[in-house]
Amino acid sequence: MGLKPKRSVFAGVFVRARLWQRLAMVLLPLLAAVTALELWMTRHDALEAANAAYDRSLAGALKAIDAGVSTASGGLSVELPYSVLEFFELTASGAVFFRVASSDGLVELGNADLPLPAQPLEPGVPRFYDATYFGETLRLAAFSRPITTHADSAGSAPTHPPSHVLVQVGESLQSRQEFTRRFVQRAALRDGLVLALMLLGTAGTLAVALRPLARMAQDVEQRTAEDLAPIAAEHLPADIRPLVQAVNQHMQRNQALVRQQRDFLDDASHQLRTHLTTLQMQIDCARREPDAAEVQNTLTAIAAEISRATRSTQQLLALGRSDTAALTLAPLDLPALLRTVALELLPLARTRQIDLGIQPPGTTYATAVADGDLMREALRNLAANAVTYCPAGSTVTLCAAGDPLGWSLRVEDNGPGLTSGELSALGTRFRRGTAASAPGSGLGLSIARSIAERHQGTLRLENREQGRGLIATVWWPRKPSPLNP
Repeated sequence: MGLKPKRSVFAGVFVRARLWQRLAMVLLPLLAAVTALELWMTRHDALEAANAAYDRSLAGALKAIDAGVSTASGGLSVELPYSVLEFFELTASGAVFFRVASSDGLVELGNADLPLPAQPLEPGVPRFYDATYFGETLRLAAFSRPITTHADSAGSAPTHPPSHVLVQVGESLQSRQEFTRRFVQRAALRDGLVLALMLLGTAGTLAVALRPLARMAQDVEQRTAEDLAPIAAEHLPADIRPLVQAVNQHMQRNQALVRQQRDFLDDASHQLRTHLTTLQMQIDCARREPDAAEVQNTLTAIAAEISRATRSTQQLLALGRSDTAALTLAPLDLPALLRTVALELLPLARTRQIDLGIQPPGTTYATAVADGDLMREALRNLAANAVTYCPAGSTVTLCAAGDPLGWSLRVEDNGPGLTSGELSALGTRFRRGTAASAPGSGLGLSIARSIAERHQGTLRLENREQGRGLIATVWWPRKPSPLNP
């Protein structure tokens, strides 16, 4: 037995939350993530800007020291620009370090143990890098250039002249870190204010956007149970109108169903009251009748009336089921259906001297898709009407057919047929033909029509083109919807 995956707590809360709460759950993390990303980018840009500005100061100090390096005296002389170093120390807001060294090691000024860059220096190209010096992180600039040694007054040059000179300048990162911190703090305050304004604006926008829904919900809540009037959609957002239209259509279907049920109850109560009134009158007559033979005749009439009442009740129940029962679509054997209905009506047909037969479809369309019980009820009512109302000696044939579009059940007879007015009116509940002499309630065709419509089909009544008779056909498409029409 498989285990169902457990839904997370957040998913459960999200499903139960209201619409504005769902939007808040989605927007708040999104806005917070965007703000955090913007702050990270701001800090990155601030670091680049601070490094660029402070590195220009380092480059200026580097050039100033390099300008004081001279070989005019025949050796290597260095004149330190103390005014520049003091100014540089002020702008750096911390300790300043420098070093001037020759490649032969004879000249070493400043901080001799300043760390060198990881990669060798290119002559004439300054290199900026970070390094640790006595536990403190420094920003350093290093510059190396070749030097030319001039001969002394005696005309001789040094035995081992230095080939290049190295100049390094460094400062602590305190100043630029403080600058970056203040810059990021101001950006965080600014972004926090913008985020708060965005949240307030979003909340206000949601309140305005959801106000029509709140008014619609209030209007629906104030309605009575009988009020199924359509919801006005003129002042609702365009995205909500399809939902409102669907709700209105659903209420219209419910309205039609309620009206149909009310009419059905009215008609059914009238029909049953008629039978009960007739029975009561016949019983009263039997009680007052002294003649035993007349009492026996009255009892026979009572039995016939009970039979008619039973038939009406069965048809009313079938009509109610055809209107409300859910369709159970399954393969339906049409030849078997014709044989079953014909065998059920065979005793009645023999009593009325009716030639009852069947005409099954071809093997290609012998199997249909429908609710078998309902289709059997529809065909039985059509066939029962034909057997009941046709005169003695008539012929009634039960037929089935199919094509690429759908299937049909058909009852043909050679009875008197119907007038054009009766053809358009029959199928309405409790409506019978004017020439009908046999007793009935006028529900058989209504049941067949209701079942056909439940299968998205139709009931057609038409006189035969050649000769006398009527053709009653129930047709339904190949893919009826399982939903109620």
